[in-house]
Amino acid sequence: MEGVANANANGNGVIGGVILDESVVFDDDDDDDESNPSSLRPAAEPLLRKLRYSAIPTAISYRLGLSSPKLNLLKGMGTLYSMECFSLDPSSSSSSIDVDAIKLAWPDVRGRGTILFLLSSRNYHSNRLFFRKLPNSTCHIALLNVEGASACEGSSIVYINKLEELPLTICHLNRKAIGNKVVTVGYVMKPSREEDFAKRGAFPLYPTHNGLMFLPLTFELPLLPQLQEVDIILHKATDEIISIELSNSAEFPSKITYTNGMQELKRYMDHHIDCCVIDPLNNIYPVLDRLKIQHILLGLENLEGASGCVIRGPHFLEVHDYKEPDLIQRLSGAKLSLPCIVKPQVACGVADAHNMAIVFKVEDFKDLKVPLPAVIQEYVDHSSTLYKFYVLGEKVFYAVKKSTPNADILIKLSGGRELKPLVFDSLKSLPTATGNQQSGDSNCSKGSNEHIDHGLVTEAAKWLMRNVGLTIFGFDVVIHEGSGDHVIVDVNYLPSFKEVPEEVAIPAFWDAIKKKLESKGAP
Repeated sequence: MEGVANANANGNGVIGGVILDESVVFDDDDDDDESNPSSLRPAAEPLLRKLRYSAIPTAISYRLGLSSPKLNLLKGMGTLYSMECFSLDPSSSSSSIDVDAIKLAWPDVRGRGTILFLLSSRNYHSNRLFFRKLPNSTCHIALLNVEGASACEGSSIVYINKLEELPLTICHLNRKAIGNKVVTVGYVMKPSREEDFAKRGAFPLYPTHNGLMFLPLTFELPLLPQLQEVDIILHKATDEIISIELSNSAEFPSKITYTNGMQELKRYMDHHIDCCVIDPLNNIYPVLDRLKIQHILLGLENLEGASGCVIRGPHFLEVHDYKEPDLIQRLSGAKLSLPCIVKPQVACGVADAHNMAIVFKVEDFKDLKVPLPAVIQEYVDHSSTLYKFYVLGEKVFYAVKKSTPNADILIKLSGGRELKPLVFDSLKSLPTATGNQQSGDSNCSKGSNEHIDHGLVTEAAKWLMRNVGLTIFGFDVVIHEGSGDHVIVDVNYLPSFKEVPEEVAIPAFWDAIKKKLESKGAP
């Protein structure tokens, strides 16, 4: 499907640009009184954030005589979201919108189909003659606030009820224009994560080179009409978890409570078993449970690299009570020696999932605040070097990052003889050493990657893909300074892979999604 965007998106109704009239940006009840503050529609800024990185250039139009507060606010938003602002004069009987001039201001839109002009139905009807001059061949009109209208109604005018419906409308029009040669990916994740992906160009509303188009699913609208436009669902379900109750059974899942919107999406996926999902919820459950993933990693024991190194998970021990009398014996039986790192068994989705501690003395377990149940994990001396691996379908990438220092440096950081536990939130900060506190192999401590057995870790990535059933995931590897063992210390689903250059990461991301759909037998 190479070249879909270029070959099929020229004309034929494909949306290549969007104009938002000020009547859809400002609240309907707002007026032009200079003494009143201007108020935006609640959905306006979230929409502008989505359009900014959508690969569809966007402009904001305003009428002549707009009050200074509103005009300043519009121009400020235009600057903030990298959008053109221009004025219209509907009162002039000879004026119209110069679509070609607008396209010249958007070099990337030249020859790329039509412009969608969104304005309020009230503004359209009060200036009907002006807006009827727009050429149907290069511009669609979309009217906002038409109660009871379907997403697309009629051949020349598009009707939508809420501003949040605009991305859905664009996808509908583009699918209609291109046909089955475009694949729509509906995605769900928290706004901050969405923006991390989108600002790298990962979620275009305009078709990609391999025929993908991305629709942000929103729980603010009925879900079913959105899913009817979607060929594949991409989700970060962990962003929608309210609580997790771990099961005492060896079998997962435990009881997971999602937001209402995610529960509705889950019901849809459960009832549409042929629906293509990246990835099924059952497949991501192991990465929510550090104990479960540790048991899975035990299966790596038969992998050995050409260098003679092995790859494995860290030694570990499940604990339900830090005061249990035989804890010393249990640590020894699990091949654990101090210091150890203690992590909550719940790996993500809840507030304290990343509250951890490095413990140096057995007696310090009794007052530990890390949530139970917990996993006590081997602390690997790894010369402050962490390898972050990202699996995007068939492709594996990695980046080298600074990490926690070896145990001897940690002892100094913890207070010398007192050896107090080091408590931290792994998402916010890690215990680190200064440059003159580094120990171990000098090349490794400087972040050199010469000791990593890339072939071995790639085989482990393929093994994890087969055994866990994930399409896009990440895992962290450290190299034991003494043995050279490659130790996988964390596995996570749908990471941002921000350390991988976008020119290679984003095409690999798109290819992984496309191949997942093809593997489901899609035409």
